[in-house]
Order: sequence, then C-alpha cells, then structure tokens
Amino acid sequence: MSAHQYDHGHTVAGWTGFGIVTVGAAVLALGVCTGSGVSRAAGLGIVLLGLLVTWALHLAGWGKPTGRRPREQWDWRVRDPEARDGHPGCLGCRLAGRGRTTVAESGAHLPGSVPVPRSGAGEPGPVRAGGSVR
Repeated sequence: MSAHQYDHGHTVAGWTGFGIVTVGAAVLALGVCTGSGVSRAAGLGIVLLGLLVTWALHLAGWGKPTGRRPREQWDWRVRDPEARDGHPGCLGCRLAGRGRTTVAESGAHLPGSVPVPRSGAGEPGPVRAGGSVR
C-alpha cells in the first residue's frame, strides 16, 4: 500500500508519461539553445509521443479516473478495473469513444425539450423530421 495520506494519482501512465515528456523537453531545450531546428522538431515529437503513450496506458487501465480512488487502489502499480468502460467526465476516455451514453440510455433530456417515450407495446415511436405526433 501507499504511504501517502491522500490519493496523489501516482500511476504507471503518469510516471511513464512524465519521463518521456521530460526527455522531450530536454531535447527541445537543447535545440533552442543550439539553434537547431532538427533538435526542436525531435523534442516536440518526443513530447507528443509521451502524450500518446500516457493516453494509451490510461486506456489500458494503468491510469486513474477523475477524482479520488478507493484507498486500496492508491498504490501506483494497481490497475484501474473501470478503465474498459471509460470514466465518466474523462476527456481521454471520451476522445477514445468510451463512456459515452446516449440521451435515451441516460434518461436525461436537453433543457426545453420534451422526452419521447421509448417504442414499445402500445407506445408511440420517436417523431421523425417533418412527422407528427399521434
């Protein structure tokens, strides 16, 4: 278990991404100091690679969801069991197409709209463009 009193979010995805981006920032800084366009481009490429690796590790379950985790998941070597379905409110998961729910699945509706009952026995179906409600 972790010796920390709080969930600091130390994860395999976080530490790996930090290491790769640090190397990329060093190469970028070297390119700025020497005036080398190749070093600057390589540094930016390494930083981009670090972001993509971090995202991939997060999606594979080695990151953490938004917010506080249960205490038994605070250790940085613990895999996130909920990553496969996507984390609610997580930009990375939404960009990967995970964790999305349709309005009908969530039961919510947009402000100013009227919810339409789901099609079933004896219930009207959804209204199509140009159609009318029976």
